[in-house]
Amino acid sequence: MAALPPYTSTLERVWHYTYLAICGLIFLFLIGPILVIIPLSFNAEPYFTFTHAMLTFDPAGYSLRWYHNILSHPAWIQSIKNSFIIGPAATVLATVLGTLAALGLSRPQMPFRGVIMSILISPMIVPLIISAAGMFFFYSSVDLTQTYMGVILAHTALGIPFVVITVTATLSGFDHSLTRASASLGASPSHTFFKVILPLVTPGVISGALFAFITSFDEVVVVIFLSGVKQRTLPLEMWAGIREQISPTILAVATILVAMSVLLLTVLELLRRRNERLRGIRA
Repeated sequence: MAALPPYTSTLERVWHYTYLAICGLIFLFLIGPILVIIPLSFNAEPYFTFTHAMLTFDPAGYSLRWYHNILSHPAWIQSIKNSFIIGPAATVLATVLGTLAALGLSRPQMPFRGVIMSILISPMIVPLIISAAGMFFFYSSVDLTQTYMGVILAHTALGIPFVVITVTATLSGFDHSLTRASASLGASPSHTFFKVILPLVTPGVISGALFAFITSFDEVVVVIFLSGVKQRTLPLEMWAGIREQISPTILAVATILVAMSVLLLTVLELLRRRNERLRGIRA
């Protein structure tokens, strides 16, 4: 945290530290419920409460049994495999399609840009239960329900808006004279894309891909409508576990997902700073 300038008045210093305290309280309010589940996932007893041994920091009150249960239970292993099959596949499709759409929307001569953008980001606006019901009726008519392809295509539709928004934001400061210069030097459109455009929009593409992956990996409503027994993802297995069999294994899985989210958000922040440096916003 940068030090305050020496000419800062007493009132300004009071407001500065008060503002930091308010931000800290809001931050604690937001992440407090998430932080509670982390120590509970190490509970040696099959309870969702802090035992006396945990509160007294007795080593006997802590255990990795619930993390071991994830790797020893076939249903959890299958759901993890499904999530890592569906998530990356949907991410690749959403990234490719969303990037192409953003490149088209970035062109000034593109007709009906506002209408097309509204349609592309509609999965973010429409309530998810409505999207899931619509996908179910559509995919059932083409025999894509209870298949991996159906879930992947559905998650692709949910991830495309994030890619479109992030890549479009990256292209907002793009100098189109670079593409014209590349064409004037004899470069083909594909060569111009891979050598000129893609290196400049890579931070936005990767950010959109990470958002699309998080959306697919955490999504449960669409999976309930479209998946079968073989396509149960990790969030759906957690949902079923809460409804059918309460087990602290769910807390262990949630802790792993929180760690993954923190890691991905850290990568996003590093990419954001790199993008700002490339655009000359910050040193």
